[in-house]
Amino acid sequence: MLGNKHPKALPYLFFSEMWERFGYYLMIGIFTLYLKDAADGFGMNEKEASDLYGTFIALVFLTPFVGGLLADRLLGYRKSIVIGGILMGIGYCVMAIHSLPALYLSMALVVMGNGFFKPNISTLLGNVYNEEDYKDKKDAGYNIFYMGINIGAFVCNFFGAILFNIYGWYAAFLAAGVGMFIGVFIFLLGTRHYAQADVIKPTEPTDLSLLRIFSWVLLPAVLFGMVPLFFKKPLVGSVSTDAFLFGCIPVLFFYGRLWYKSPPLEKRPIGAMLAIFGVVIAFWAVFKQNGSTLNTWANNYTDREVPHALTTTMLDLKLAEEIPYVKDSVIVTDHQFRAKDKKIKTWGYSDYFKNVSPNKLPKDGETVYAFNTNLFQSVNPFWVIALTPLVVAFFSFLKVRNREPSTPTKIAFGLLISALSCLVMVGAVFASDNGAEKSSAGWFISSYAVITIGELFLSPMGLSLVSKLSPPRLTALMMGGWFLATSIGNKLSGVLSSLWDSYDNKANFFYVNSLLLGASALLLFVMLKRLNAIFKEHR
Repeated sequence: MLGNKHPKALPYLFFSEMWERFGYYLMIGIFTLYLKDAADGFGMNEKEASDLYGTFIALVFLTPFVGGLLADRLLGYRKSIVIGGILMGIGYCVMAIHSLPALYLSMALVVMGNGFFKPNISTLLGNVYNEEDYKDKKDAGYNIFYMGINIGAFVCNFFGAILFNIYGWYAAFLAAGVGMFIGVFIFLLGTRHYAQADVIKPTEPTDLSLLRIFSWVLLPAVLFGMVPLFFKKPLVGSVSTDAFLFGCIPVLFFYGRLWYKSPPLEKRPIGAMLAIFGVVIAFWAVFKQNGSTLNTWANNYTDREVPHALTTTMLDLKLAEEIPYVKDSVIVTDHQFRAKDKKIKTWGYSDYFKNVSPNKLPKDGETVYAFNTNLFQSVNPFWVIALTPLVVAFFSFLKVRNREPSTPTKIAFGLLISALSCLVMVGAVFASDNGAEKSSAGWFISSYAVITIGELFLSPMGLSLVSKLSPPRLTALMMGGWFLATSIGNKLSGVLSSLWDSYDNKANFFYVNSLLLGASALLLFVMLKRLNAIFKEHR
């Protein structure tokens, strides 16, 4: 797929990001399961785990605002990427220590590290494609880069399952750290191929200095985030959600000021980017439920039993867990117990059997073998890997015929297609009689196939859009704006997920998600004519 048509920097950036995502998604795939583990985790309930998960992934994508700013103005992209990778690698390793202080320290390190790494590797890739020979291949380059992300996300869950089954949670977290350090090493190997693209751009007279940004934006963000501590009760779900949303207010004001104070030639493209950032929040609010709501659906409502013919193979590969059935046991939602054989370090959810048809229940004392829940986290990256070549070929086919849609148009269709994936999950609810019986994994896999198409129309295109429209001196900062939108969406995903138990009819939960995405798609289609005109002027 790469051939000689793309810059030599692409493979190094591709594999660096692949290993970084290996570590991140390995950790995310088991994070809520670890939090809810009553024996070796922290025994949290669904609402507590979803809230902490949402806060964590929100902060992970909020700090790129700071990391992008420091790279643009002070550190440069390569140095920022290395600093970020090292911080994340250390953070994953600290997560292997089972204690709440270690958990929060590790989360803080990952949050800070991602802030330095994520916006700047995407910006560096865009700068490489700004060279004259590669400008018309930027969308395809970002699609290929995005596929690299998802190779790491696909492979990591198998490693996570194997290491967890053999050794426990700590081994999986250590593997995430090792993956991150490999990514940093590969990045350093390719330095000579993107050194020319790592240039700190001069600022404009209207730009705020770093000191003013920290004193006028970041300090107020911290102070605003403390305001909800004085409320008698939360406004949106929890104190942490309120604190996050209040803390975003000064940052949003900063981007509004950036647009207002920008020179006339920059105002329209910056305004177009900010409009798209606002709309795609809905996508991330739904999509990022993959580590919370959809993880719960895979764990509790999906038939994970390994076919008899594969049982021996899956056990030998340590990709299946043993779940003993005790007929008279008390079923407690999300409560875990140790398998009878103490030599086997696997775990089973006692509520796995609560929605198994009576005629399919095993005999008292028998053990069933089920795929590890976190393996289902590899479904989405599998579809990304499988569908990316098709999507790239589809747009190349249209391009040859001068019918390729603009980047904003692709994003609008991405939102619309993603809305349809929620309706597939409505089908899963009806097929399972609202969770009274386990649903086929086919529903889950099909839903991911649909939302992955939407993702490929939207996520890599967003990165490409920022690279094309941003003023050169603000590229990483505007990339931070894209990730700020992702951050807000991530936090809202936790808010939506925490409402899961309040829906007696689970189909209504997915209807709400579908309507949210559909309304966002409609809004973007309404703005499309103006956005396409701006895009045509400045790309």
